Amino acid sequence: MKQSLFQIISNEALTDSVWKLVLQGDTSAITAPGQFVNIQLQGLYLRRPISVCDYDETTLTLVYKVVGKGTEQLARMAPGQTLDLLTGLGNGYDPTPAGDRPVLIGGGVGVPPLYHLAKRLLSQGRRVRVVLGFNTASEIFYEDAFKALGCEVTVTTADGSYGVKGFVTHALPEDATYFYACGPEPMLKAVYRATAVSGQLSFEERMGCGFGACMGCSCKTLTGYKRICKDGPVMRKEEILWQV
Repeated sequence: MKQSLFQIISNEALTDSVWKLVLQGDTSAITAPGQFVNIQLQGLYLRRPISVCDYDETTLTLVYKVVGKGTEQLARMAPGQTLDLLTGLGNGYDPTPAGDRPVLIGGGVGVPPLYHLAKRLLSQGRRVRVVLGFNTASEIFYEDAFKALGCEVTVTTADGSYGVKGFVTHALPEDATYFYACGPEPMLKAVYRATAVSGQLSFEERMGCGFGACMGCSCKTLTGYKRICKDGPVMRKEEILWQV
């Protein structure tokens, strides 16, 4: 974990409620796709956790949804302003067991952390398929970004206004060697049940500290209680114990 200041390069809307924020600063603490940062915002006691969409040696891209006071404040910020970030948080995705034909499954704002993972897997010569799920056509983002990388992309919408009508589980490839998923818990549970192969799932959870000190985001697994912020947010399919 590292605390440092980042300068805003750009902050633009992708949809009515989803924004893309590009920052410049020290990204050396970020080591794996699927990690997150914790952002300090003026007048708010708790930092806001946002998953890392993409990064290189000097820039960091975050894609976030405006849902409350913190993200509303973030959406009003302009290029040139600075943000205090904790970086290198969380246990990210492990690309090692992906096999030749992994599938990446994202729902809503669970899509962004899969972007850098796709880049990593493609650089290793894997054939990457991506399934993106949204409620309706107006909510879709990053379809073209994944296609530009060279991924095979399928989009599903619950209302059938674009792509495959239904949920991500209606568009999963049958020959996938492994899966990586991120999204709301009902989606993750459905993917867990619909996939025969192994995989990794990234969980969303309200966090207090963001680095494992407060135990506020603990969840029960087959090997005991784990902290979503530190032991997760990515967990292996085999260790998940769903709460009834």
